[in-house]
Amino acid sequence: MRAAFYTLGCKVNQYETEYMSELLQNAGFDIVSPAENADYYIINSCTVTATADQKTRQNIRKFKRKHPQSTIILTGCMPQAFPEEASALDDADIIFSNKNDADILEYINEYEISKKRVIDISQHHYEDKFRDCSIHEFSGRIRAFVKIEDGCDRFCSYCIIPKSRGRVRSKSPESLKKEIDALADNGIKEIVLVGINLSAYGKGENFDIVDAVKLCAQNKKILRVRLGSLEPDHITDNIIDELSQIDKFCPQFHLSLQSGCDKTLKNMNRHYTASEYKNLCDKLRRTFSDASITTDVMVGFHQESEKDFEQSLEFVKKIRFEKVHVFPYSERRTTVASKRGDDVPKAEKERRASIMIRQAQIIRNNYLKNLIGKTAEVLFENCVGDNLYQGYTRTYIPVQKYSEDNLIGKVINVKIANYSDGEFCIAK
Repeated sequence: MRAAFYTLGCKVNQYETEYMSELLQNAGFDIVSPAENADYYIINSCTVTATADQKTRQNIRKFKRKHPQSTIILTGCMPQAFPEEASALDDADIIFSNKNDADILEYINEYEISKKRVIDISQHHYEDKFRDCSIHEFSGRIRAFVKIEDGCDRFCSYCIIPKSRGRVRSKSPESLKKEIDALADNGIKEIVLVGINLSAYGKGENFDIVDAVKLCAQNKKILRVRLGSLEPDHITDNIIDELSQIDKFCPQFHLSLQSGCDKTLKNMNRHYTASEYKNLCDKLRRTFSDASITTDVMVGFHQESEKDFEQSLEFVKKIRFEKVHVFPYSERRTTVASKRGDDVPKAEKERRASIMIRQAQIIRNNYLKNLIGKTAEVLFENCVGDNLYQGYTRTYIPVQKYSEDNLIGKVINVKIANYSDGEFCIAK
């Protein structure tokens, strides 16, 4: 049997795809590319925006049209958040929620026996615990995403995530250690800790995000540890100071901003002001001489005026983010913000997004340009052309270098010679 995964969304979804893939492999399945013929096509969906839902529906139809005899499976956040809409997607033969990823084999077996649609969308509950999951490799790579937290308790007014992911719950340090050791023994050299609200790791427990980083760094085969997306108001001075003492920790911080306008932040139910966010960035750059700060910015949120947008734009210029993911506001049904309406026209959202993207690109190009002539430590991960290898600096800048020797898995100090527009650096 051949199975193919098509994954939408965040690093947590990518981890969960890897987890389900291992479950199927252990049961004798061959995992192939979604571009190949397969008996099963699994769409691991995202629902953070309406566009993500649209992509889910499109891919379900596409795989069913191209492979009418194959079994189409839908899982992930979309059925979890909108079970009725997901169940109505008749081209999907098996539908289950992200809460039940571990049961994928049971659903397949049930379908094969009954030949009837299988739909099991279990809802999250407040008292849910972290459902233990672990992987042993990551698609043949040397860098692995490791999920240590799930759920979110923040209830930002625009966000569907608490409904699609439930409340905060954390992987135990004991389970994490076993997983890290297994990954290290299978050639993984860099760990990226990920979660839906990663900085809430350990909430209500006697451990926190620093403990997770330390645990990963203790394994001698692991060369680097970095963090996924973080909520800025959870990053305390104590956490920053402790992270600075861990040599293997990579000082790349993705701090979710959403807006640089205080009025908009309040409307979003974000838990910080622009000034507090800037103070955190200043602290990180004082503590880590080579800190890299990246972010997400939303434009066109409910009641965002032109003045509010300009204020957010100026804030992005002030912080000088190394990279910015810009996206227009997408109303999600059942959220608090959806009850207020969506009063910024689509064309205006797109105009603001274009302006923000252009400014972010200018800042990034200047950042990459300033790296020319400097030496950077690069962990090379793969070959992207004839004798052309690509890896990442500690601050997650992609670097390409020609070499007749195989550089994969090696950490090398290189001199930056040039850069490609907003994309990567070129080393001598």
